[in-house]
Amino acid sequence: MTFYYQEIQLETVSGRPSYHMITDEVKQIVADSQVQNGLCLVQTVHTTCSIYFDEYMHDRNYYDDDFLQVDLNHVLEKIVPRQTTENYPYLSPGPKHIAYGMKKTDPNYPAVKWTMLNTDGHLRADLLGSSICLGVRQNELLLGAVGQIFFVDFDQTRERQRKIEVIVLGEQNE
Repeated sequence: MTFYYQEIQLETVSGRPSYHMITDEVKQIVADSQVQNGLCLVQTVHTTCSIYFDEYMHDRNYYDDDFLQVDLNHVLEKIVPRQTTENYPYLSPGPKHIAYGMKKTDPNYPAVKWTMLNTDGHLRADLLGSSICLGVRQNELLLGAVGQIFFVDFDQTRERQRKIEVIVLGEQNE
């Protein structure tokens, strides 16, 4: 059994959810792995981000978002409204979490209170999940006829550099 690991990095936008189709990158990682039969795990370690599997719809809005992603945003906005101020419409982040965040020295997590107003991003990511696992057969990702892999960052507070972890495991030809 072989394990192959590679990371994808990308930049997100601020002010709205940031969607990225990553299918081609994941396909290339599977090809590079030389795994003939096995599994491919695609995961994000960011708590306001999701990885999901869906169809690409071709039509795009002026922000270059796929219409299905725009529809997903509309549905999620009804279920999980955007947080625009502290303590509304969510309790989180509370005073203990704010105090924790204000002690951070990591430049990726600036000690600025408004950057923690992303509870909606956490809840939306919780609903979609942080990973998908797809089969690999004959060194090809099993996507079906129209399946695509998407990454989305629901944290709308600022631009960020995000990482996606891809692990391919299985049998290689000898």
